[in-house]
Amino acid sequence: MTSLKTDAYSISVMAAGVLGVLAAGLVPAGAQQQQQQPQIPKGWFKACAKQEDVDICNVQNIMTASTGQMVTGISLLELKGKVNRKVFQVTVPTGRLVPPGIGLQVDNGKAQKLEYVLCFPDRCIAEAQLSDTLVASFKKGTELTLTSVNSQNQANPVKVSLAGFTGAFDGPPLQQSDIEDRQKKLQEFVAKNNEDFAKKLKEEQDKAKAAN
Repeated sequence: MTSLKTDAYSISVMAAGVLGVLAAGLVPAGAQQQQQQPQIPKGWFKACAKQEDVDICNVQNIMTASTGQMVTGISLLELKGKVNRKVFQVTVPTGRLVPPGIGLQVDNGKAQKLEYVLCFPDRCIAEAQLSDTLVASFKKGTELTLTSVNSQNQANPVKVSLAGFTGAFDGPPLQQSDIEDRQKKLQEFVAKNNEDFAKKLKEEQDKAKAAN
């Protein structure tokens, strides 16, 4: 029998598929957004895939800072086949206090706590059961607030619009070409940010040399 920890790890790795693209493309915090910079894809979307004997559909939304760094990733996972499970996951950067977990609140409703289940070197994942009640609240709601606590014991609420959620959840998944287009736009966004950061760093180094 598979342990809960092993099961949580396996599910989290599956969910990391699209989120991992973002995590791998994090840019330095000092990079500044420029006016003609490519825009990162935003909003709710569904991606489906098959891994071994399991069909996986993931309705997700990835929130990023202007620098391209991931702020919060949301996944509503449904697995069918050898494994049958529905999971709600929230991914945040590392440097968070674990005991408080992540608070989840729809509009002005009652907040619930998501427990952390797994941390990678660049992000941590909290998880809860994906219930019909939770999905219904997302469809009826207008805004989702997800609150983690950083290492300075400060709450970091992130507000996510629920506009477009119902269409993504009930509608068909993105085609492979659409997914590739999103990834291409993401890569362009990250590449431009890295280019701007390298240029600014060189300018600072040149100024420092001139001052000596």
